[in-house]
Amino acid sequence: MADIAGITSGRERWSRDVRIPRHTHDAPYAAVVLSGRYEECGSRGRFHVGPGHVLLHGVFDAHLDRFSRAGAEIFNIALDRNVPFALGSVADADAIARLAEKDAHAAGAALCAHITPCESERGDWPDLLAEHLLKNPDCRLGDWAETHGLALETLSRGFGRVFGLTPAAFRAEARARRAFHRIVRDRAPLADIAAATGFADQPHMSRAVKALTGATPQTWRQSNRFKTRAAQPA
Repeated sequence: MADIAGITSGRERWSRDVRIPRHTHDAPYAAVVLSGRYEECGSRGRFHVGPGHVLLHGVFDAHLDRFSRAGAEIFNIALDRNVPFALGSVADADAIARLAEKDAHAAGAALCAHITPCESERGDWPDLLAEHLLKNPDCRLGDWAETHGLALETLSRGFGRVFGLTPAAFRAEARARRAFHRIVRDRAPLADIAAATGFADQPHMSRAVKALTGATPQTWRQSNRFKTRAAQPA
C-alpha cells in the first residue's frame, strides 16, 4: 500500500535543504507558496515553485519535495474537489493565507476563483518522460529510451533519482489512479473500466487500486466518499 500521509492545513515553515520523501495524500489540497523556493516531483510531473505559486494535489496524488537553501513558507488549504491542473499562481498569496486562518472553506473557494493556471518549466529528459507517460500510458520504455539515445538502465536510474520511483512504477501508479477516478466517477462495469484503462483484467486492476488507495474497487463503489470530489477531472 502507498505511504499515505495526512494533510496538515495551515502554515508550514521548512528549513534549508530539507528533503521530504515521496508520500501520498488521500484528499485534494493546495500548497500556496508564501516565501522561499522548492522543487516538487510527483504524480503530475516536476515543478520548481516560488512565492505566489500554488501546487494543486488531487486525491491519491503522490509527491516528494526538495527545499532550496532559502527554505520555504507554505500555507496548505484543503479543497473539496480536484482541480484539473497542477500548477497555478495567485496575485496575493498572503491575502489567501490570512483568509484561510479565519475561514478555511472560504479561502479554498477564493483560491479556486482567483487562481491562474501556469505552465511548468521544461527541464531535462526525466520531465519529458513523465509528461509522455501521463499522456501515453501504453508507452514502451525501451522504445522511448532508444529514441532519446539512452540506455534502459540509465532511464530507470535517472528517473528514479528525480521522482523517487522507476518509470515503470510511475506508469503503473498513473494507470491505477486513472482507474480509481473512473471507478468512483461513473457506474460502468469494473471489467469495462479495467479494459479501458489498460489492465489485463479486473483482478489486475483491483490489486493495483488497492495498492494505491488501500481499498478495493468494490469497496470504493460501496462507500464512495469521493463521489463529488472525484467527479472532477484528476
